[in-house]
Amino acid sequence: MLKTWGGRSRFEYNGRVETGTDIEFGQGNHIRVKAQQYAALRRHFLDRMVPVGTSRTDAPAHSLGAWLQANVTPTAIACYVAPILVREGYAIRVGDHDIRIIR
Repeated sequence: MLKTWGGRSRFEYNGRVETGTDIEFGQGNHIRVKAQQYAALRRHFLDRMVPVGTSRTDAPAHSLGAWLQANVTPTAIACYVAPILVREGYAIRVGDHDIRIIR
């Protein structure tokens, strides 16, 4: 179990960023993020500090959340993807709202 970005909930995931992940959250919700999608996200944000953008309805432009909604799924999943990136060493948490993709 891993805490969401805001720390209010927990979720589970299987897999790795390099191979793709199956994210399980809420009551039976499931989202797959492919390895190619993670690779594109990492290339797009590499060495930049950006807002995570966890809003379900209004993710800030140029945020991780807005990118995920445009390129992976309209479902707001930044609150899950950001902690996965940090846990696996692809990102650093910067305060409460920002993330830096480091590799």
